[in-house]
Amino acid sequence: MDSTVTTSTEESVWGGGNRPLGASYGKLMMWFFIVSDALTFSGFLASYGFSRFKFIETWPIADEVFTHVPFFHGNFPMYYVAFMTFILIMSSVTMVLAVDAGHKMMKNKAIIYMFLTIIGGAIFVGSQAWEWATFIKGDYGAIETRGGRILQFVKADSGERAALSDFAKTLPSERVDHESRNGVWFYQGEALPSYSVNEVVEGLKSNPNILIRTETINAEGEKTLLTREESLTKINDAKIVVEGANLIRNEYGSRLFADFFFFITGFHGFHVFSGVIINIIIFFNIILGTYERRGHYEMVEKVGLYWHFVDLVWVFVFTFFYLV
Repeated sequence: MDSTVTTSTEESVWGGGNRPLGASYGKLMMWFFIVSDALTFSGFLASYGFSRFKFIETWPIADEVFTHVPFFHGNFPMYYVAFMTFILIMSSVTMVLAVDAGHKMMKNKAIIYMFLTIIGGAIFVGSQAWEWATFIKGDYGAIETRGGRILQFVKADSGERAALSDFAKTLPSERVDHESRNGVWFYQGEALPSYSVNEVVEGLKSNPNILIRTETINAEGEKTLLTREESLTKINDAKIVVEGANLIRNEYGSRLFADFFFFITGFHGFHVFSGVIINIIIFFNIILGTYERRGHYEMVEKVGLYWHFVDLVWVFVFTFFYLV
């Protein structure tokens, strides 16, 4: 009798039997994955933060790097990145609506909201691919010195960035046409930049309106602009021409910035791409009535947890890379 009383008391205190949270095995495993993945992203972002503050004097200014908008020419700092963020957040809203429709066994609404979620994710992935391509290509060009520093160019009259094509001189002796009619074939080696170091140096010397801007940030939070005399002296340290960014060189400033950018945004982009593929599978399962026959839409909810996590991670990536 005492045993019976004890058991009933424990059950009333516990209030949930052997499944107090009502979480299925699959949902619990999804939470384990999310927590472990969150720790991974935390490590990456912490590394980025330490590196940035260690080299804060030479770190690129985000407003001067991410200024592009597809099909528009001009300086639009952060506009397109803000658009990407808005699209991803809205896809999280449509995912919430899809999960809610699934709980209510409303198949048609679940189909519509899952489709909108897929479209939002696809737009984000495509936008990130475009941003990568633009970042890699670059649009101004710069010079790397023998000490590994980046020298950018500015128009003295307007204060705007000057592209190499705006002032570099074309020296015929600096280039060989790799064409079959000239009997010269190109087998291996890195692609040549648009201009050689000598062409950039001669262009700077012959154009008094061009000044050099170093990658060092001054007290005003801007890149240090050299005088005309200082620019002519500094250009003597020129080693190679840098166009765009890769894992070795970066025309925007510290090469670590490009390394972290490619790695962290690429890792997040892989998560979003994987989420889009999974969402497509779930989308077709809903159309086929798979979850109607099961009597529940728990799979939609589990995928929704993953999608919300991906959106939340982007908020931190967006803050670290673009806002801070």
